[in-house]
Amino acid sequence: MTSMRDLRVCFVGDSFVAGVGDPEHRGWVGRLCARSADAGRPLTAYNLGVRRETSADVLARWHAECSPRLALGEDRRVVISLGVNDTTVDDTSVEFGGVRVAPDSSVAALSALLDGVAGEGWSALVVGPPPIADADQNRRIGALDLRFAELCAARDAPYVSVFGSLAECPVWCREVATGDGAHPGAAGYQRLADVVWPAWSAWTETHR
Repeated sequence: MTSMRDLRVCFVGDSFVAGVGDPEHRGWVGRLCARSADAGRPLTAYNLGVRRETSADVLARWHAECSPRLALGEDRRVVISLGVNDTTVDDTSVEFGGVRVAPDSSVAALSALLDGVAGEGWSALVVGPPPIADADQNRRIGALDLRFAELCAARDAPYVSVFGSLAECPVWCREVATGDGAHPGAAGYQRLADVVWPAWSAWTETHR
């Protein structure tokens, strides 16, 4: 009998990682993992998404939460997805432009996350921030997405930019607009999972 590959993946990030707004409570993470299992690559997945968290918040907690979950296993990985909350305007913020986290600080936080994951000998995949139903904030999200992509390219870390695809997706835009203005429903999360799938499939099919 052939032993099954022991793949363990922590998904760290914000409310989009948690799947907020999905009446089926699967989000893009659950759909991605189910499709992976159907394709013959089952895994143990840990969803560590927290609502309203910024890149700084995720950086402060990721290691303590991932370490016990990735203590064992032959193939241990981390998916990082954040950024939308960084771009939210907050009157109490002292950061540049009144956003919760300044762009330079967001990039520095992602860089530190990548350093930390690499330092543990784990592999990282970064999924960029999606658009919401706010044109001004979307300009900030799009700009941050580009900077995240540049950082990951320089670090040779796989990066999935979902912003452009979802901004042009009628299903995503409709569900976000009719929901809370940020999160889609089940169909929108399915579209997000579909965008992430090719990079995820390539990333997980290679043993570490």
